[in-house]
Amino acid sequence: MRPRSLEELVGQTHLVGPGRILSNLVPGRAIPSLILWGPPGSGKTTLARLLGETLKADLTALSAVDAGVKDVREAVAKAAGRRDQFGARTLLFIDEIHRFSKTQQDALLPHVEAGTVTLIGATTENPSFGVVAALLSRCRVVRLEALADPELAQLASRAIEDRERGLGTLGVTLDEEVSAQLVAAAGGDARRLYTVLEVAADLARHAAGATDAATITADHVAEAAQGRNLLYDKAGDEHYGVVSVFIKSMRGSDPDAAVYWMTRMLEAGEDPRFVLRRMVIFASEDVGNADPQALVIAIAALQAFELVGLPEGVLPLTQAVTYLALAPKSNRALTTYAAARKLVLERGTLPVPARYRPGSTATDRAMGHGQSYRYPHDFEGNYVVEDYLPDALVGERIYEPGDSGFERELASRLAALAAKQRG
Repeated sequence: MRPRSLEELVGQTHLVGPGRILSNLVPGRAIPSLILWGPPGSGKTTLARLLGETLKADLTALSAVDAGVKDVREAVAKAAGRRDQFGARTLLFIDEIHRFSKTQQDALLPHVEAGTVTLIGATTENPSFGVVAALLSRCRVVRLEALADPELAQLASRAIEDRERGLGTLGVTLDEEVSAQLVAAAGGDARRLYTVLEVAADLARHAAGATDAATITADHVAEAAQGRNLLYDKAGDEHYGVVSVFIKSMRGSDPDAAVYWMTRMLEAGEDPRFVLRRMVIFASEDVGNADPQALVIAIAALQAFELVGLPEGVLPLTQAVTYLALAPKSNRALTTYAAARKLVLERGTLPVPARYRPGSTATDRAMGHGQSYRYPHDFEGNYVVEDYLPDALVGERIYEPGDSGFERELASRLAALAAKQRG
């Protein structure tokens, strides 16, 4: 069912639609080197092959999983020969290009730069992470999107009816409700759609017998799908995307979204300890003293998970993430440390005032260490006005409490202390 022309391609209209970067292709037209970035089953390999056929260019395909520098050099040498003898252009398609090492990518660089080959790289990962900067700067990155539900439904209908390349000879039918279930099982992946559809159609045909009409049912699709694979690479772009929106959901006080994204990670096989570590960081970075209990709860969830493990361990995670999402927010732990760090880096190692140094030895005391120090507990309210910063920084304000949650109380306390200092 792989499309035989760009007109047959379903989806990616932002690339091949009228006036787009890959529209109006004609034989002999030059295109820039491309990095096709998109999720599995979005049509990266198909699009590369269609570009070669449409442009009437030779297409040499390599897989970064099993190709080495030698394979790259051989492909480039053949491309140079075709160019010199026949004036032919070569598209060098490298699937999973992010798996190439820096050395392998560097071997491509001069040939892409010289125009010996037009590189078409395909990757499921963010190319900014997996493709070296020098090669990336010589390519146009184009993003392929997961196929939308109507597009997947169109592919399923086409496959059911096509007698030459599809399942038309099986004589199976598929109603709209079951088609929707099939599309949901595919999760935007055309390759998975066809795999599930083929198995479901075979189950329907066998259930109906050789002569009777066969209808694909919801049970056939469920049996063929055997659960849904969640797109989530623990070292890749989808990982960072889900983690990012998980944190942003908690920061945005949306417990529904926070629990959803947390569940996406856990059900895809993420280590719960990774999720818990992010929650502990969040409790200080985004809640802080607006609700000091948040850090206590995040750490308690971590300890509880270590005690009970899975599957019950998801319960303290859920309790903690909903609490964090609804807690009052403050990023003052982050900004306060940043302010202190700025002073440290700009002003260097300022001396500790002598009165705060320990006066443990006779030499210490002879140098004035510990003299004039006033012990707060000797004074009313266990407080005495002092400046504990280095002398050069007296008067600097580093911690500025916010006005959310418990930080309002801390701001009030700080204001009272400031009044005593002035008074």
